Amino acid sequence: MLNVFTLANGRLFQEEIESLEELARFKPIWVDLEEPTPEERRWVKQHFGLSIPEDAMDDDIEESARFFEEDNGELHIRSDFLIDDDESPHAVRVAFILNEHNAELKSQGVLFSIHDEDVPVFRLLRMRARRMPGLIENARDVLLMLFDADAEYCADTLEDIYDDLDDVSRQVLAGDVTDNKAGEVLSAIARHEDMSGRIRRNVMDTRRAVSFMMRSRMLSAEQFEDARQILRDLDSLDSHTAFLFDKINFLMDATVGFININQNKIIKIFSVASVALLPPTLIASLYGMNFQYMPELSQKWGYPFALALMVLSAVVPMLYFRKRGWLR
Repeated sequence: MLNVFTLANGRLFQEEIESLEELARFKPIWVDLEEPTPEERRWVKQHFGLSIPEDAMDDDIEESARFFEEDNGELHIRSDFLIDDDESPHAVRVAFILNEHNAELKSQGVLFSIHDEDVPVFRLLRMRARRMPGLIENARDVLLMLFDADAEYCADTLEDIYDDLDDVSRQVLAGDVTDNKAGEVLSAIARHEDMSGRIRRNVMDTRRAVSFMMRSRMLSAEQFEDARQILRDLDSLDSHTAFLFDKINFLMDATVGFININQNKIIKIFSVASVALLPPTLIASLYGMNFQYMPELSQKWGYPFALALMVLSAVVPMLYFRKRGWLR
């Protein structure tokens, strides 16, 4: 899918392109290629003179090749954007190409973004740009606002995690944690721990991208200050993720503690039962000896007497344990 975005009266307008002729009709500041076909890549190369690298969206690209500037003035940034999916949260690699200096190419002043799937942050920016005229003035603003929207998306996700952990905390601290409930709680905690880790990694990646933009001297004074504000927001997200990790560890320890208590209760019952059955076992062992002269062997009441003695020797300890509260 190939979309171009143009500015009109301070607003960002989107057009879906289906041919090279359509592409030539617009003067965009942003060209977005979502899972582009070879034909769409060819249109971009023919019209803008821009060659999209084949490895632009590779996840295993070297770190040193993620942020660089070509000899022809093209700025290349490969950054990850978070997708908070309930079933499979993950990050999407997006390749940005921006030509700010080479006036011989039609790509000057146009931001190109290439990715394999829809990114929620892009939708967030489009909605914000429609509601707020004047928010975006050029391609550098688009790139900067995408990273700003990414920080906001991460912040919203962290708030959702905190709300979910608050519900989990109430379940755990209620005290009556069964094994089934403990399993559900541990599963929820594991999901939130994984998402918090993904957010922290995404924040680190966004910080590196914004820092690269600031070092490249491509930003105006106002944009530079906006970039510094984004970095401050990212720092606050780091602090919040650290707080969430502490909360997750506390809930994990508390849940595991309740599981251990439940297991100890079971073990205690078995231990008490074992101790209570020791006297009957001792009596049975005594009457199982093969001595010739044992007084009760020749008596009619010998067998009932032995059974009654074993029952009594088991009941008395159980009553004692119950009185002491060891059976609870």
